[in-house]
Amino acid sequence: MSAFSSLPLVIEPADLATRLEAPELILVDLSAAARYAEGHIPGARFVDFKRTQLGQPPAPGLLPATADLETLFAELGHREDAVYVVYDDEGGGWAGRFIWLLDVIGHPDYHYLNGGLHAWMAEGRPLSQQAPPPTSGSVSLNLHDGPTATRDYLQSRLGAADLGVWDARNPAEYDGRKVLAAKAGHVPGAINFEWTAGMDPANGLRIRTDIAEVLQGLGLTPDKEIITHCQTHHRSGFTYLVAKALGYPRVKGYAGSWSEWGNHPDTPVETTPPSA
Repeated sequence: MSAFSSLPLVIEPADLATRLEAPELILVDLSAAARYAEGHIPGARFVDFKRTQLGQPPAPGLLPATADLETLFAELGHREDAVYVVYDDEGGGWAGRFIWLLDVIGHPDYHYLNGGLHAWMAEGRPLSQQAPPPTSGSVSLNLHDGPTATRDYLQSRLGAADLGVWDARNPAEYDGRKVLAAKAGHVPGAINFEWTAGMDPANGLRIRTDIAEVLQGLGLTPDKEIITHCQTHHRSGFTYLVAKALGYPRVKGYAGSWSEWGNHPDTPVETTPPSA
């Protein structure tokens, strides 16, 4: 039995600290490269967040090529019995994006370190400057469509009573004052709750303890299919993670996000909040 089997999706530094030597653990650090070099959780493997995205316009947030994902996961030593623990230095955006990738490749065993590196360091826990040795071998992946909402899928679901579109961008992007694509505004009916508003800066950037109640009040409820996005499905990596951690049964990340939606000629947009 895995040393992590009794733990929830979101774990605390103390949970990880006693399991750093577990043979099934693959610890992934998606912090900035300089931060990783300065000091990271012992045993953590660095992943450049750019490798989690396609990185090509007009929708850089789309999935990388399958061959590129296979190379990445081979370097991490991916195996069926692995348990991933993922963290970053920004409160969960890139870590959440990586968890979405794990869902895409159909790997169910993972955890998010609540608050990431900030929470670990706030407790005075040890850091290392030593990178683990690289792994060798190859990995063959089968990608799953379930965790991802395409533009066509999202457009086909607009107006459905059981749909909740969670826009993780900031309010200026949402209402059209800040323009980052050919069109400004938001997906019709989308609910804006900026990703950083879901973090507690006084508690090591951990997920807010009242986040379930906040989402309930916004109408982003577990009886709905939640499709979350931002500009490139980076910030919405965190919101995807939060919905998963709360046990929402139907959660998708819109990988194309606003960079795709806002640049497509046939997508509808709103520039005012939906009526109550």
